[in-house]
Amino acid sequence: MWISPAYAQDAGAVPASFVQFVPLVLIFVVFYFLLIRPQQKKLKDHRAMLEAVRRGDRVVTNGGIIGLVTKVNDDKELTIEIAENVRVRVMRDMVSSVISKTEPVAAEKSGEKAGNDDKPA
Repeated sequence: MWISPAYAQDAGAVPASFVQFVPLVLIFVVFYFLLIRPQQKKLKDHRAMLEAVRRGDRVVTNGGIIGLVTKVNDDKELTIEIAENVRVRVMRDMVSSVISKTEPVAAEKSGEKAGNDDKPA
């Protein structure tokens, strides 16, 4: 008596389950391409930058300290000179960016050898 005829007619019908999940799948795809994938790429680039840090590079730490890498102690630790004769040991993961990179030592030596070969004997 109190039930609407529209509800009574729909009681036996089962909605398609695939149609219900299409919006969820679309939301996940949008999140993947707009949030997850760019974050993974940024993390990969940051790891590559940290692995490439070497002696002579100017770096900025997560605390905002700018310094010159004077020694790479091991895979996880750097020694950074932040002022004249003031050196700080920093975890490699705490480097946020590299300001300037130095040329590889091998390139400098090969450049010097090339310069010596051009001199007349």
